[in-house]
Amino acid sequence: MTYFCRDAERTRHRGETLVVIVLKCQVASALTSKRVVGFILVSDTPTKQTNMSTGEPFARFPGQMWDRVLAKVKKAVVFMDDHCVESLHWNGGAAALFAAGARNLKRFSSFESCGENEPKAVFVVSTLLKGRTVDIIKDVISLSRLQYCVVCTTVSHSVHLLANSVSVEMEGSPVFDQLEEKLCEWMGNMNYTAEVMHAPVVFAPVSPQLLLAPAFARLFPLLAPDLEAVNAKRPEKKRFAGVADSLASALNSLFEAACTREESFAVGPMSRLVAAELANHPQAKNRRKTAPNKASIIFVDRTMDLTGAVGHHGDNLVEKILTVLDPLPGHVTDIQVDMVELTSLRSNQVSQGTLAPGCLAQTPCSPARVLWEAMLNGKQKEAMMEVRRHLVEAASKENLPIKMSVGRVTPEQLCSYVQLFRSNWGALESHCGVLQLGLATAQTLRHPSLPRWDACLACQRLLLQCSLFAVV
Repeated sequence: MTYFCRDAERTRHRGETLVVIVLKCQVASALTSKRVVGFILVSDTPTKQTNMSTGEPFARFPGQMWDRVLAKVKKAVVFMDDHCVESLHWNGGAAALFAAGARNLKRFSSFESCGENEPKAVFVVSTLLKGRTVDIIKDVISLSRLQYCVVCTTVSHSVHLLANSVSVEMEGSPVFDQLEEKLCEWMGNMNYTAEVMHAPVVFAPVSPQLLLAPAFARLFPLLAPDLEAVNAKRPEKKRFAGVADSLASALNSLFEAACTREESFAVGPMSRLVAAELANHPQAKNRRKTAPNKASIIFVDRTMDLTGAVGHHGDNLVEKILTVLDPLPGHVTDIQVDMVELTSLRSNQVSQGTLAPGCLAQTPCSPARVLWEAMLNGKQKEAMMEVRRHLVEAASKENLPIKMSVGRVTPEQLCSYVQLFRSNWGALESHCGVLQLGLATAQTLRHPSLPRWDACLACQRLLLQCSLFAVV
């Protein structure tokens, strides 16, 4: 890894963007512990033409792609699969969808449908438009009375051609055009409106420097022996590369939006596959000829650094929160926060089923975004102090009877501050983000598994010391 670290330093001195892509990244092991593909964008250098950071176009990309989808949802019922829901979760959530004019948001399932007076539907999926995905779309249309249907897929048309055994790039979008005709046929009138479009809404912006791709959570880095065993059973012209096509296509869209030409490096066999797919992507070749910006990309297989994924680091609050608290149902990048402290309910199994959980995700314009950044990037002690400070400031703004305290931050202290907002609906709405982060911190600090975390951290440090002494 020394070579890549040196290259990173050269990249920063040249004013370029450094992109580190970790396949099967553990969120809690670095900045934040879930199974996702992590994209860490590092850049502090402004461009020569503007004062904008070279990493800023990457941070804006997820929102720009969702804007393309939101432009289609006015007066529509939206059907969305879990991966796209999770991406939307970090890009404004359902509130952004309804603000754009959507009538309802439903699960992408054959058991859902539109109402009698709902003639428009929008499907947002993260899979190829074939097989089970098309069957579900057909089922929903057959149970509804639609006149306008829009299908948005995160998979590009070039990958659809490859999935249909077409290796040559064709003019237009024949696969999408064919599906549009089928949609009109299923709606019962060829004069009705049908649209099929590509929108790579696969990225979840946890922070401006960290994008996650939950849609690729199942993409596990294969070892060299695994690839040999798979390729031994496949024809020579169909070597195992298709699994990386969608990821390479999503990355190409990201760099295309940022007007960036990349220089790729890979650590591990699966990373070399993805890097090769990106290098051979038909649209990427044209982009590299005209893109004014430069970026160095390092692809890293998680299997090349397992100690970083399974280790207990102990100095980051978000790492512990994501490790000890239960994940949100259907999500791999966020957890559920018990909000019973803000109600008059008793904390038991009954209340857990009747009260919607909180979460960590904060929109870019949320007042709690500053606190989230501090928790994500700072050390645990500093982050806990920031949580207490934000709770005190929020209570002071609402003129709540708060008792100031100094010294060690305790979960009981944080809960007492949060409980001041109980039944005060205006204050709850104004400071809901800070309250969720405060409760997540308190519940983590008093979680029964946290002492085991500290014990594992102590053993890890002891083993490291023993290994150092053995070397000496």
